[in-house]
Amino acid sequence: MNTPMPTPAPTPVRRALVSCYDKTGVADLAGELRALGVTVVSTGSTAQTLRDAEVPVTGVAEVTGFPECLDGRVKTLHPRVHAGILADRTDPAHVAELDELDVDPIDLVVVNLYPFHETVASGASDPDVVEMIDIGGPTMVRAAAKNHGSVAVLVDPADYERVLVELREQGGLSFSLKRELAAKAFQHTAAYDAEIAAWFQRDEPFPTQLGLSLPRRATLRYGENPHQGAAFYTHPGEGGLGAAEQLHGKELSYNNLLDTDAAWGLAVDVDEPAVAIIKHTNPAGFAVADELPTAYARALEGDPVSAFGGIVAVNRPVDAETARRIVEVFTEVVVAPGYDDEALEVLRTKANLRILRMPSADRPRAGRDLRAVAGGLLVQDGDLGDEPFDEWSVVTEAQPDEATLADLRFAWIACKHTKSNAIVLAKDLQVVGVGAGQMSRVDSVRLAVERAGDRHTGSVLASDAFFPFRDGPDAAAAAGVRAIVQPGGSVRDAEVIAAADEHGIPMLFTGRRHFRH
Repeated sequence: MNTPMPTPAPTPVRRALVSCYDKTGVADLAGELRALGVTVVSTGSTAQTLRDAEVPVTGVAEVTGFPECLDGRVKTLHPRVHAGILADRTDPAHVAELDELDVDPIDLVVVNLYPFHETVASGASDPDVVEMIDIGGPTMVRAAAKNHGSVAVLVDPADYERVLVELREQGGLSFSLKRELAAKAFQHTAAYDAEIAAWFQRDEPFPTQLGLSLPRRATLRYGENPHQGAAFYTHPGEGGLGAAEQLHGKELSYNNLLDTDAAWGLAVDVDEPAVAIIKHTNPAGFAVADELPTAYARALEGDPVSAFGGIVAVNRPVDAETARRIVEVFTEVVVAPGYDDEALEVLRTKANLRILRMPSADRPRAGRDLRAVAGGLLVQDGDLGDEPFDEWSVVTEAQPDEATLADLRFAWIACKHTKSNAIVLAKDLQVVGVGAGQMSRVDSVRLAVERAGDRHTGSVLASDAFFPFRDGPDAAAAAGVRAIVQPGGSVRDAEVIAAADEHGIPMLFTGRRHFRH
């Protein structure tokens, strides 16, 4: 029978080392520690901040007997600091050695690091960025985290009060809290080092080693299915869903997040007022118009049956009239860059509707797609950026007029956001039929035509990849499609172009494929 290990008793804090670039709350923390009888040792500007707040403090040079030097590059890198942090208080030999060396133990390390990320983001010069590579800070953080049985480490001002509460109520810090703080500390230094390594390899499209250290934003109820666990991790400062603010409704699910990301990516990929309605990451409806209520109504017409339980993305602040139309249909999520007061009031009448506000409607310009496979990750550039419409070529005798060309461009954008094999039919800047995720391209054409109903006549067709045979264009022409856009590049391009010429419809080649697996 296994006997559970006894829980270690809370350990007292008699001496704290405080060295913070971010001074948020540090004077209050140090003042409280002093009130609890803790000796505070500090460095440079942090020590000055504490003295300005009239908190008694011991300078680190008084501890080491050595002055801070090299413009502050060397302050705490000294045995009198690191022996005090790393000594295992449960090991009598360590305790005896500290006495022999006349080194006082340090029970709490409060450190946060130079702002490397912010300095890079500011466009600073390489020498200035290099100066923001912290050395002493991570060394102290890692030392304290390693020795978490004896030492607590604080890297986040949000945790200051938790430590003070335990010290007040228990007279010391629990092992469970110290272990939690140690994990957070190693996550902090890992993320910091990963950013630095990435900066050094910033000219490499794909670095020799991929470092990922992302904070968990939420633990989700489950994944794609109830038997799968799931969580949401975010890229700080990268925008997107990681920066979205939820204003109302239930917690977002794994599938909600996938569909919302797909919906938002489509909605912001055009400049005009647009509404995208997504179901299972594919567009059930997509339309642009001069006014949002009209754009929503036309998007809903695309496939009102599939829109039930879908995700609505709007690339403009939502007004009250658009909100009233949205709540007439069961919707899981609405995402937009803003909402007027009346629109929010209307949307909040639906208790379970999740309302997300994005920080802006800017189109993503850079990024990486990551996908797990057994034994590794696939990484690629995101399929982002403006479409090079001026590089399209008309390959048929028939030429598109301006209205047809506008529809073709619109259909092409929608096709880019549809699962392969993807076929999109559009008319008057409105998606009228979608064939998605089929194993055969001609089957995708037939499915799109079927879903369009009578609206296929006079529509335009976009295909995310080339037609390998003429059967797809033949089926489209038989349904009354008036123009086709596709990447081209098939060994049977001549046959496919001949089919379009026989039917008297324009065909354009983009030279760019948009597979979406």
